[in-house]
Amino acid sequence: MNSAPRQTSAQAGNYAGGTSALLTVSGVGFDYEDSAILGGIDLSVGQGEFVALVGPSGCGKSTLLNLISGVLTPESGQISIAGLDGQSSRLGRVSYMQQDDLLLPWRTIEQNGRLGLELHGVSNAESGRLVRELADSFGLADVLDSMPWQLSGGMRQRVALLRALLPDNRVLLLDEPFGALDAITRGALQQWMLNVLDRASKAVLLVTHDVEEAVLLADRVLVMAPNPGRIVAETTVKLEDRTDPEVTTSASFVAIKRQIRQLLNDRVATL
Repeated sequence: MNSAPRQTSAQAGNYAGGTSALLTVSGVGFDYEDSAILGGIDLSVGQGEFVALVGPSGCGKSTLLNLISGVLTPESGQISIAGLDGQSSRLGRVSYMQQDDLLLPWRTIEQNGRLGLELHGVSNAESGRLVRELADSFGLADVLDSMPWQLSGGMRQRVALLRALLPDNRVLLLDEPFGALDAITRGALQQWMLNVLDRASKAVLLVTHDVEEAVLLADRVLVMAPNPGRIVAETTVKLEDRTDPEVTTSASFVAIKRQIRQLLNDRVATL
């Protein structure tokens, strides 16, 4: 059974549900050209927890990920990563997978996969060994010497996820990772991610427009509203078996998805 969605204000505070938080966002605001993009964002993601952010276009979901990753600097508030000094840069300390795979076309699949490790100073020999160790579980063992243009979109996204995971950062950000793929490929990769992603040691924050994807992958779904972007509701997701191909047709799954869609519809209607 799932709990009912809980309406909340942007200042409601910690969302980690009692888990040990690896990522904490406190009162974060961000402005662009005198317009408030985000206002007072509060959330946290615990160790071993997968949280999804859903909301209408323009509510600042991707901006929030850029702030967490260190690409942007917040106007107000604080962002902290467990084990990382607050004064240290988060760039390179947070794994970030975006919708575009951003593979370098002049590098082989193995060379692309080891890029994040290289940026951490790991030698080519060691980073190549680590890529090869993971390649089989990612379905990439037979294409390590291929070039990106030789792979399908789904395979390229697998490479992008492998590259994001290899530095073994404690926080993983996913920004519409399968948004550009067709429905069949996207569904297959969602199931694949459920099987290969080790949730035990990481905090995962997913941004998606796909409510079904959010419910399938996440332990909690946070609903955002715009003008300025803020978190307005939270739904806890409890499913019997996420890897069951029929889970998306179960009564509990359909009920949770309906609740979140209603929350989104209510917010759009008040804009």
